[in-house]
Amino acid sequence: MPREDALAHAALPAAPDLAAIVVAWLGHLRNERRLAALTLEAYGRDIRQFLAFLTERFDAPPTIADFVGLAPADLRAFLARRRAEEIDGRSLQRALSSLRSLARHIAREGGGAASAFAALRAPRAARRLPRALPVADARAVATTAVREGEAREPWIIARDAAVLALLYGAGLRIGEALSIRRRDAPIGGVDAITVVGKGAKTRSAAVIAPVRAAIETYLQLCPYVLKADGPLFVGAKGGPLSPRIIQLAMERLRGALGLPDTATPHALRHSFATHLLARGGDLRTIQELLGHASLSTTQVYTAVDGARLIAAYRAAHPRA
Repeated sequence: MPREDALAHAALPAAPDLAAIVVAWLGHLRNERRLAALTLEAYGRDIRQFLAFLTERFDAPPTIADFVGLAPADLRAFLARRRAEEIDGRSLQRALSSLRSLARHIAREGGGAASAFAALRAPRAARRLPRALPVADARAVATTAVREGEAREPWIIARDAAVLALLYGAGLRIGEALSIRRRDAPIGGVDAITVVGKGAKTRSAAVIAPVRAAIETYLQLCPYVLKADGPLFVGAKGGPLSPRIIQLAMERLRGALGLPDTATPHALRHSFATHLLARGGDLRTIQELLGHASLSTTQVYTAVDGARLIAAYRAAHPRA
């Protein structure tokens, strides 16, 4: 058994038979379904929380038979517990989705069908609109000017600016930006890059001149010799750059610019889509640039832009 699976097996609050099938299911999601690392982490967390709940409810670690024999009341009790812990509807939907996925895997492996899931309706989630930054602020966080004078090495400030420039200028997710190899760096005449998004889907992202210039500045200042097949963006010690470092950089920028807590690295991707739409961008094209599988996901931005237009109308129109 691989070390990471052995550790997962040991950490699961379940009887050996159920723990083993959970580990196999996570391996299936990782190796065959090729789910993103963060999605796998969330699914694993959901399952551990549910198994811990069942252990408490049954006064013993649950077995496969216990899981298959669950009643709808058991599931509702778990969701109610999570709701009482102020977990939002979207996270509850994901938790139920992960449990249903595990139940299907158990059924495929001959463990029996857990009928309780068919009798349970997914909890509602409030429709959350992405919060885009104003254009001036989005452009500011993707430069080094705001952070001049910080007690940090210039190459680190340039690196952070280059990553944030990719999020806003190319609409990348933070994981997509940090997965770029040095040999694929969009610099010079390279004005597009192929990235691997959710579900291992590839897409081509356009990289405009200011973003390429930010990356070139970072490469000129970076003190490390970057291997062609290694990461383009590295940490202070030359290893792969953690997403948390970019999140912390964004927190410092929020303080410097007086931005709200919603101004996160992912908000720059929302800003990319919203600002394109505001300038007349085609929704289908924006869908392709973002790598959304469904147009309905991209259509959220029409509501964002509509809200902005209504706010402007009410603020400026003499009869508003």
